[in-house]
Amino acid sequence: MVLVVLGIDALDPELVDPADHPNLTLDSYRSIETINSVEGEPSTHELWPTIITGLSPEEHGLELEDGVAWENPLLRYGSAAASYLLPDGIQTRIGAWLLNNTGEDAFRVPATYYQNEGISTVFDGREAATIGIPNYVVDPDIEDREHSLRRNLGNLFERDQSARGGHTSSDPVAFYEQCLEMSMIRLARARRALRGGQKSLVFAYTSGLDLIGHVTYDQPTLQMQAYDELDEFVGELRDDLHEDDELLLVSDHGLQDGVHTHEAMVAATDNRLVDDVGSVLDVRAAIESELDAHDHDGSGRGQRLSMGQNDAVTSQLEDLGYM
Repeated sequence: MVLVVLGIDALDPELVDPADHPNLTLDSYRSIETINSVEGEPSTHELWPTIITGLSPEEHGLELEDGVAWENPLLRYGSAAASYLLPDGIQTRIGAWLLNNTGEDAFRVPATYYQNEGISTVFDGREAATIGIPNYVVDPDIEDREHSLRRNLGNLFERDQSARGGHTSSDPVAFYEQCLEMSMIRLARARRALRGGQKSLVFAYTSGLDLIGHVTYDQPTLQMQAYDELDEFVGELRDDLHEDDELLLVSDHGLQDGVHTHEAMVAATDNRLVDDVGSVLDVRAAIESELDAHDHDGSGRGQRLSMGQNDAVTSQLEDLGYM
């Protein structure tokens, strides 16, 4: 038995419909509360550490300022100096410039941060596959294709505080295609980890839906097309589940009209996984309760797969450029 947790950034409970999106709502889904950053809206950088630790941003210490995580010592010094010397608007423009023109990345805090700070996570003491989780990077020297694509979006996705969604794109359609490719990569990696049969917990994350939502505020049909396609991708993962496996979908916030909303959501193949989840702070406890109460063990799973099934997933990963 394997528990698969799929983090879908910006999956919005008001934009899913069981009739249209059976794989995004699964057998049970619900809206949950999220947490606002100091900037006034939910922050991806802060919320995924919250989801995996069960702690508020103030408690786990990963908080965002002006769109930039200032973990780099030089940037941290610059942030402190800017707080005293620069007006807020100029600080925000500096943050935008850093994101658009440097290698500064708000999502690459290493997993060792938690151990060094004495913070436990849902992965401690478990056989877990962690795939692309923001601010839980097991090996900072390795990046998969989703992260590589995100880091090299260029003018397809630029931070612009004057824009309605906080970002602009030189070509929303080309950007859409790239974001869907990013989502396919992470879903394929989750499928491979599930099929591999070595882990009791597979936790994967993708940001494609969030990125698309930020630049399609004037093209709502494009955003909803992304929901339709993502529903199909999750359906392929769902087809890989064995009868005793479970799937849990988690979002950190919603996204409408280009901006983050103050509702997140969960969905699961069994309502016991979501019944006690009222906010992002409860997700860790729900995962641990499921793992502790049921025999989640993927050992021997690989031997039960046919060679054709394994070859199909391997071929997909090769087509996506991951292998």
